[in-house]
Amino acid sequence: MRHALIAALLLALAAPGCARAEQPRPLLWKVSDADNSLYLLGSFHLLREGDYPLAASTDAAFEDAEKLVFELPPAEMGDPALGQAMAAAARIEGGGTLQSRLPADTWGRLQAHAAQRGMSLDFLQAHEAWFVSLVISVTEMQRVGLDPALGLDKHFANRAVAAGKPVAGLETGAQQIAMFDGMDATQQEQALDDVLSDLSALEQEINRMHALWRAGDAEALHAESAAKMKAEYPDLYERLNRGRNLAWLPRLQALLDDSRDDDALVVVGAMHLLGEDGVVELLRAKGYTVERL
Repeated sequence: MRHALIAALLLALAAPGCARAEQPRPLLWKVSDADNSLYLLGSFHLLREGDYPLAASTDAAFEDAEKLVFELPPAEMGDPALGQAMAAAARIEGGGTLQSRLPADTWGRLQAHAAQRGMSLDFLQAHEAWFVSLVISVTEMQRVGLDPALGLDKHFANRAVAAGKPVAGLETGAQQIAMFDGMDATQQEQALDDVLSDLSALEQEINRMHALWRAGDAEALHAESAAKMKAEYPDLYERLNRGRNLAWLPRLQALLDDSRDDDALVVVGAMHLLGEDGVVELLRAKGYTVERL
């Protein structure tokens, strides 16, 4: 199965709503220097009620941290204005249409999917392929019971604000929009093709990814997300994963190198922590002490 982009979005998925006897094993690492530490926590951006409560080690990391850092600042997470800005950035100008920009077979598969789901193509026709791939991805995830309001990053953002802990983002909403909107035609077509491939198997694949995340299986998750994207879509991999990890690295090092002894909890999509290009290994290569909790 393909769906490398879906896997990336889930990380950056179980029968709906069913309770779990065991808590998830967190994808949680502690990175330390002489005077302070970063807790790195791999998030699933959409989850279910049955994924809570979390493991004691996850809650302990939150309690120990004086500040929290996310991909986006909590004020921008879930802000309707961000979605509106994304749709505006993706709008095709000059009277063109999505159909005119896609190969006939890709457009045909999109038509078939829309007919199966009862979707209108009128709105999608006015937007670029990268935006359409995101709309379909999130819609399909929600269709199998996943909720962005229950995502791990959203959960800790709410807790941090309630506890009065300082919060920050590694990126802005505008930067994320530019990341997608700057994709060339080939990358956009690849993203949409990936989402539309074998939709009949999507629910099974989402459930597998969710089970791996709950088990804390870092190697298997890496193989199903970042490694698959790197092999199939190397340019997309560079844009959506490796390039962002490298851009974040100086910010994370600054938190560690700060002379104060404040600890921080960093909650980002799990894909960004995994593999040789992941933040965990990038920080280990800089000489910091790294341990899996």
